[in-house]
Amino acid sequence: MKELSIRAISGVIYVLLLVGSLYLQETSILLFAIFGILSLIEFSNLIKLKSIFQYIIFALLYGTFWYFCIHRNNIAGHDEAIQILLVISIFVNLILIKDLFAENKIPLFQSKRFITTTFYLTSGFIFMLLIANYKNNFTPLLLLGSFILVWVNDSAAYLVGKNFGRQKLFPSVSPKKTVEGFLGGLFFACLSSYFIATYTETLEFTNWLILAIIISVLGTLGDLIESKFKRQAGVKDSGVIMPGHGGLLDRLDSIIFASPFIYLFLRIISYVS
Repeated sequence: MKELSIRAISGVIYVLLLVGSLYLQETSILLFAIFGILSLIEFSNLIKLKSIFQYIIFALLYGTFWYFCIHRNNIAGHDEAIQILLVISIFVNLILIKDLFAENKIPLFQSKRFITTTFYLTSGFIFMLLIANYKNNFTPLLLLGSFILVWVNDSAAYLVGKNFGRQKLFPSVSPKKTVEGFLGGLFFACLSSYFIATYTETLEFTNWLILAIIISVLGTLGDLIESKFKRQAGVKDSGVIMPGHGGLLDRLDSIIFASPFIYLFLRIISYVS
């Protein structure tokens, strides 16, 4: 009971920090910078990257796109920079998906360590920042809705899998995940997308429904990829910063991986609408 209480308290603090920061643009930018650095520390430990360069790269890239968000369209070439980062990030994430299914271990030669810290983790936080500043306007409900879909998917997948799970989803990486749990998470995320569309008044229901599918599928892949990194490192959690939950990366792995794809979908619907 004590462990459950600690887990609940740390989870509530995490959610309150996240939701509270979204009321002000500067606060949300600062919080995600802190979350990003802490996650980068945990991830660097997982892949045994003993360097300061990944932190310098994070500071430079995040600071640059932070400046873009504040000054919006006043900077020439900012949209092209976003598109270049988007293409590279999605390509790197697709390679990680390939490594998840095709490799016994994710190859971690030195250059790939820097590539993954830059275009998997750092980019993930940058695209969260850009989602919250969609169409050059501060639109925090888009990011909050994405987080809610992640939380609903994860919670439903856990409950359905625990009570009804029979067929393992990816036993070599995450023995507790089941196909039934995955489908349960997808179903309830899709169901919740209706309420998000209704109460946030940000996107049409159809768009939120598609986002629910994107987040459920890619968020699950992101969680599995992080689980594979942890298995290679021989650890259960990425860190200990959240009592009862593990590391911050354990809580953010789904949205980190899914955020470039979420942003790509938002860009597509902005062009066709």
